[in-house]
Amino acid sequence: MPSSEPTIAELMRSCSRSAVHLEMRDRYGTAAEAKDFQVWLDTGRLDTDPGSSEWAPWVALVSQTVGRGVSVRRARIVSEPVTDYIRYEHASTVVNLQAGEEVRWLPRRRASDIALPGNDFWLFDNQVIRWGYFSGDGAIVGHEVSEDPAAAKLCSEAFGAVWDRAIPHDQYTIR
Repeated sequence: MPSSEPTIAELMRSCSRSAVHLEMRDRYGTAAEAKDFQVWLDTGRLDTDPGSSEWAPWVALVSQTVGRGVSVRRARIVSEPVTDYIRYEHASTVVNLQAGEEVRWLPRRRASDIALPGNDFWLFDNQVIRWGYFSGDGAIVGHEVSEDPAAAKLCSEAFGAVWDRAIPHDQYTIR
């Protein structure tokens, strides 16, 4: 089903101060990652080449965005012990960092008293939200863009609280 919603790339190109992403699932089942994830499970091999065909568009987008002075941050709330998918994600995060993202991890048990939105989101300039909707098995089922001030405030406050408690990627040990 084609979406008329702006893409993450379009929203990132139009923001001027910040782009933050909160991920709260322990497994994502996106078709684009399925083969790479299975190869990693079977062999331990992982594409961490920022110039590869899989990574280059993202690396270019983030690098250009950060180069314009925009802060790009990603926080992940994870259950421990972590799933294989989170292990895979942790191993590939080196590319996000090379692109210019800041990434932190928060064990779910440390998020219990944080008011969190019901879905993952990107928040651009603390005003524009791009919700990500996933099925129970982690497949993407849609997106929605919102500029609702109350929802943007919730997302901003939630992300800030998570970020303050979360562990920088280079200090987070997978459990």
